[in-house]
Amino acid sequence: MERSGAAAIIIGNEVLTAKVQDQNGPHLIKRLREVGIPLRSVETILDDVDAIVDAMSRARQKARYVFTSGGIGPTHDDVTVRAVALALGKPVVRLPEMVSLIEARAPGGKVTAEGMRLADAPEGAVLLPQAGTWFPVLTVGDIFLLPGVPQLFRMQLETVLARLSGTPVVLHNLFLGLGESEIAAVLDAVALSMPHVAIGSYPEFDPTKDYRVKITIECADRGPVEEAVARIVGGLPEGAVLRRE
Repeated sequence: MERSGAAAIIIGNEVLTAKVQDQNGPHLIKRLREVGIPLRSVETILDDVDAIVDAMSRARQKARYVFTSGGIGPTHDDVTVRAVALALGKPVVRLPEMVSLIEARAPGGKVTAEGMRLADAPEGAVLLPQAGTWFPVLTVGDIFLLPGVPQLFRMQLETVLARLSGTPVVLHNLFLGLGESEIAAVLDAVALSMPHVAIGSYPEFDPTKDYRVKITIECADRGPVEEAVARIVGGLPEGAVLRRE
């Protein structure tokens, strides 16, 4: 099977122990959706080398692009670089360009051994200049090692996305006053006859909302979306559709 789309690995004990609420996963999902790159999976794991290696293997089997979040700092629990190198069967090397950047920022050019860990990367890694900060984006192949700090993550993500290409989907929403059991037959028929169109059904149980089910119809092309919408609306009782978006 040809790999396509993207996969994400959110790395951090702090996320799985509720010390920090993950902001990077939801933001990545939103931005990939907006630029039209399908997201195959999001996995949240501990700061553990074996866990990262396993997650990287799964991600690379299904997706062309892999984004990681977290674990690329200078402390003992920052093991992402070493784990990605292991997953790729590559040694960890010290990047001269990164060494120069670190030394340029250190008082008197003196850097601790721990601080110099920021210059370590899987062999073959490339640094992408990052506007607004001295810290570049670390990438090896189609793997992008992004920081866990949300502000930095968002900045670096935009640098990466500017280099990738996707196909934004055409999306149409229908808000219905009927329950799922009353519309299932119509949705089944349209979905079966138009498998290239993604149709989703999401019931709403909040009594303050003005609808009972939200239907999403999406495809890379507008024509099939419009046809599917017409078929669904045509198959429902008059007045079933409360509004559209």
